[in-house]
Amino acid sequence: MKLKGLRWYVIALIALATIINYIDRQALSVLWPDIVHDLFPEKNALERKQIYANISIVFVFAYAFGQAIFGKIFDWVGTRLGFVLSIGVWSLATVAHAFAQGVLSFAFFRAILGVAEAGNWPGAAKGNAEWFPTKERALAQGIFNSGAAIGGIIAIPLIAMLTIYFNWQMVFVIVGLAGLLWLLPWMILVKSPPGAHPWISEEEREYILTGQRSGDKVASVTSSVTAEEEYNPDTLELLSRKQSWGVIIASAAIDPIWWLFVFWIPIYLNEVYGMDVKSIGIYGWVPYVGAMFGAWFGGLLAQNRLKAGWNADKTRKLTITLGCLIMLPALLAMANPGAPVVAVLIMAVILFGFQTAIGNVQTLPSDLLGKKAVGTLSGFSGMAAKLGAVGLTSLVPYLTADGNYTPAFVIGASLAIIAMAAVWILIPKIEPLKKPE
Repeated sequence: MKLKGLRWYVIALIALATIINYIDRQALSVLWPDIVHDLFPEKNALERKQIYANISIVFVFAYAFGQAIFGKIFDWVGTRLGFVLSIGVWSLATVAHAFAQGVLSFAFFRAILGVAEAGNWPGAAKGNAEWFPTKERALAQGIFNSGAAIGGIIAIPLIAMLTIYFNWQMVFVIVGLAGLLWLLPWMILVKSPPGAHPWISEEEREYILTGQRSGDKVASVTSSVTAEEEYNPDTLELLSRKQSWGVIIASAAIDPIWWLFVFWIPIYLNEVYGMDVKSIGIYGWVPYVGAMFGAWFGGLLAQNRLKAGWNADKTRKLTITLGCLIMLPALLAMANPGAPVVAVLIMAVILFGFQTAIGNVQTLPSDLLGKKAVGTLSGFSGMAAKLGAVGLTSLVPYLTADGNYTPAFVIGASLAIIAMAAVWILIPKIEPLKKPE
């Protein structure tokens, strides 16, 4: 049996895993008004916000180290088994949230969730590097990243709707079981990498492998990359290259902008506009529509420019810079958004710019390194990104103690500038690295 366009089925499954990933992680923020009513009725508003921030910080710390851990795991065991471990554990951790009784138990289950969910990103980067030629990687990354946006769109109204029929404990069980169901099609469809997969056509196999030579090679080259042509440095050598630090710093700067909204959209709407869970369900999904279109736009723009003859360096830098420049004025506009409809629409513009940029930031490891090192650099950059998110998340309760979120948004605008600078200064040319002489 041969399955035409097998690579698109693979990336679609990874995108679906990402949708489930975001439903699972968003459940806490959407359900938080109900959870604090049950578990922390004696706490005041600031204390409740601090509890939420502390639990979120535990999650992001675990997520940060999980990215480095799972980056190595995916390089060791491969994409297929790596995803089984990642989504299997995070789904069970989501179900376990139903049994949380306080801060410590929530923090413990969030830590397990964070470590396991982190595998989705280095796994997707590795799957992208394995299954797509260079010129299609930004589009594939955009499809995968749109899963995060679609997850955000679906999660908030879905969880709000589920609360009509179930208590918050049962909602965690339901969304956790969805991830375990995902394992069935993944195990059946993704039997091996494209070079040895029994269902891939010879035409598609050749198209993928010959198109992986480099961003400046055309896909009509007739021989695939050999292990000797790829640069697969060990960890110390990888960290000695300034280009690696360009990826790491850009990730550490840009990613906290996303987490600012992932963690705080429901809390912001609750605090600034007095919304309950059901009202949050009406408004809270809107910013993720912008994120979804941004993921598609960034991927399609990069693919269009590469097909037009641009090299990877020019393409990635244009798209990353454009995304950051879209975010800057919108972040500053959040200082005084006015009505809630205007606020969520401005957030949609911010997340559009973020996703335009981030898909191309996340393809940088596969632009620079061979397939055996992509997961490692993706893991380190992902860890740095989440540590940056920890820093911003830990500051938000203090920055917003008086209900004014302007300082947090100004910091977000500054981070967008740092991300652009890291790419332009530390990666003089985005192209496959060579072993130092």
